Amino acid sequence: MDILLDALIDSLKLLPVLFLIYLLIEYLEHKNNNWVHHFFMKSEKAGPFFGGLFGCIPQCGFSVIASELYSQKAITIGTLMAVFISTSDEAVPILLADPKRFKDMLLLIIVKLVIAVVAGILIDIMLRRAPAGKPCDEESHEHRHYHGNCEPCGEGILKSAVIHSIKIFVFIFIISIALGFLLKYAGGVFEFITKHEWLQPFITPVIGIIPNCAASVALTKLYTIGGITFGALTGGLCAGAGVGLIVLFQLNKRMKQNFVILFMLYAIGVISGLILQAAGI
Repeated sequence: MDILLDALIDSLKLLPVLFLIYLLIEYLEHKNNNWVHHFFMKSEKAGPFFGGLFGCIPQCGFSVIASELYSQKAITIGTLMAVFISTSDEAVPILLADPKRFKDMLLLIIVKLVIAVVAGILIDIMLRRAPAGKPCDEESHEHRHYHGNCEPCGEGILKSAVIHSIKIFVFIFIISIALGFLLKYAGGVFEFITKHEWLQPFITPVIGIIPNCAASVALTKLYTIGGITFGALTGGLCAGAGVGLIVLFQLNKRMKQNFVILFMLYAIGVISGLILQAAGI
C-alpha cells in the first residue's frame, strides 16, 4: 500500500502541469503545420540541421512527417536520422513538469540537438545521399494534418489534451509502481544496474527504440529516481523516435533500409551514452 500511495501522490503532482503543457502543444499542432512538410522538402543540404531543430519539439509529430517524406525519397536519410535522434517524445514534458529538472531538460535538448545534427550530416556524407524526390509544389497539392499526439483532435484540442494527459498519468503511475516493487523486492538487480554504469548505455537504447510513449516515460522516470545516468538517459532517448518508427515501417517498402535505420539508432544511442558518461556529463 505504501508503494501504491507514493506512486499515486508522485503522479498526481505532475498531472496539472502536464495538462497545461499538452494543451499548449495541442494548440500549436492543431494549427495547419503543412508548412513544415514543405520546408523539409526544400531544406536540401541543411536538412539535418533543421531536422534536429524541429525534432526537439515535444512529442513525435515531426518524426511522423520525416518518415513519410523519407518513404517518398523527398529527404535524405541524414535528415530523417536527425529528426529521430532529437525526438524525445514524452521526456521533455515530464522533466518540464518538475521545476527541479528544468536544467536537465535544457541540457537534454541541447545535447540531443548536437548529436542529431552531427550524426545526420556525417551519415549523409558517408552514404552520399541526396533527396531523389520531385520538388514540392505547395500550390498543386496539400498534405494531411500532422499530429504528434496519439489521440485524434477532431473534437477539439481540450478533449485531446485531457485524454493524452490522463494516458501519460497512467503510464507514470504504473511505471512508478513497477519501480517501487523493483526497489523493494528486486533491489539487487536494480543496485547492479545502478552501480555498473558502463552497462546502462547498452540497455537504455533497447528500451528507447520501442515505438511507444511508455518507453520515454520509463527512461525519464528511471533517471529522476537515480536509477540511470544522464548519459544513459540521453542514449536511450536518442534511439527512440516514437510513432515515427511505426510510420516508417508502414510506408517505406524498403525493409532492408528500415532495419539499417533501426540498427543505426541503437548504435548512436549506445555511443552517445558511453561518450557522455566518459565525459562525466
